[in-house]
Amino acid sequence: MKHIKLAYIGGGSKAWARVFMNDLALAEGLSGEIALYDIDLAAAERNRRIGERINAAEEAVSKWDYVVYESLESALIGADFVAISILPGTFDEMESDVHAPEKYGIYQSVGDTVGPGGVLRAMRTVPIYEEFARAIRKCCPEAWVINLTNPMTACCKTLFDVFPAIKAFGCCHEVFHAEEFLACVAAEELGVPKPDRRAITVDASGINHFTWITEANFEGHDLLKLLPKSIEKWYNEGHYEYGDPLDFRSDPFRYGNKVKMDLFRRYGVLAAAGDRHLAEFMKKSRYLRDKNAPEEWLFHLTSVDYRRADRSRKIEESELIASGAKPVKPEKSSEELIELMKAILGFGKIVSNANTVNRGQVEGLPIGSVVEVNHVFDKDSVKPIVTNPLPGPVLQMVAENAMNIENTYYGIKERDLEKIFAAFMAQPLCCELSWSEGEELFRTMIRNTKQYLSPYYDLRGIL
Repeated sequence: MKHIKLAYIGGGSKAWARVFMNDLALAEGLSGEIALYDIDLAAAERNRRIGERINAAEEAVSKWDYVVYESLESALIGADFVAISILPGTFDEMESDVHAPEKYGIYQSVGDTVGPGGVLRAMRTVPIYEEFARAIRKCCPEAWVINLTNPMTACCKTLFDVFPAIKAFGCCHEVFHAEEFLACVAAEELGVPKPDRRAITVDASGINHFTWITEANFEGHDLLKLLPKSIEKWYNEGHYEYGDPLDFRSDPFRYGNKVKMDLFRRYGVLAAAGDRHLAEFMKKSRYLRDKNAPEEWLFHLTSVDYRRADRSRKIEESELIASGAKPVKPEKSSEELIELMKAILGFGKIVSNANTVNRGQVEGLPIGSVVEVNHVFDKDSVKPIVTNPLPGPVLQMVAENAMNIENTYYGIKERDLEKIFAAFMAQPLCCELSWSEGEELFRTMIRNTKQYLSPYYDLRGIL
């Protein structure tokens, strides 16, 4: 039995925390302390009570001490692992990120990674992550740090830049979804029961939410060669790996994979992320030309009003669980975080996608930028696997977005609003803005989110 301490920054999480705590309860061979830290102390306390109820469930095979800490440093001291999952700002700031650009004909389906919303979110997030990196360096420099926050690439870049010796990686389930999609292809074209996604081996290469699968195999079958047949059948009506492709009309987190299939037809490799994310890395004329375009591509814009309502539902459910009014039954999620932790602790080797610094594993992307590829997770080791080359046109698109993120990051690091604005205007979704329109939008979005920017930037020329 391994006894560990995991510091959970953002331990008041309304959704991810419950997923994580359920997985922890089913993690054989592990136990220890989960140190919950959140600026919303009441939310962290609620999750502590939920954790205790999960501990008491009949299905739980491991027990954890959930402890709420009032300071970041006290939560970090002695940690073996640090998980970071925060919302930088509030839904008021996110509302500006997502909806302010609509005045200029820019529609964002997510607004947290690239595009104008991604830039503003990075402006709020990077300074916070600078503080996290310094605190980790001081309090638990040997801990493994797992980032779960978006914008993933900018967050990881900050950790590695501020604390170069940090043992960190970023986790995202986008490749898992693509593997599920490919498992559907295997079932459709080979006439077999749908295999577990872990039976699909892939080569993944790119940047978070814009990672591409250049090779996919199942029991010796090249699934990318089989994919055109499935696309021919599925393209018009869509195909969703977890259910009805038209579910996107009631749940904007779902989609019909039509963007993914369209990109495969054009480039011959499979984009891994969900359509909502993929669309934002392209010029708006491709998939987001206007408010109604997503409907024809079988996805919806995720409004902040929907997110607010979804948060209220999750808080209400959390209160019921914490109070004992709703029963608890731990069930394993499709996430791999526990498996990755166990591999690092010496329970066995695993290969999975992660975000780390590019040291040559992705040819054609800047050395030192953060990229997403498969890694080998082993005892106290996370090593990237060198990927297949991306096709030229795909590499060009990925490199453009990677450089935009790099330029955004360094503008933020230097607190240089002119450099940040240049990266803002270079976003594919912003390419049709005139300079005056861009300046007006950038200033408006800064004013709308000034409460979370003023502590870090000189905004006198804007406010």
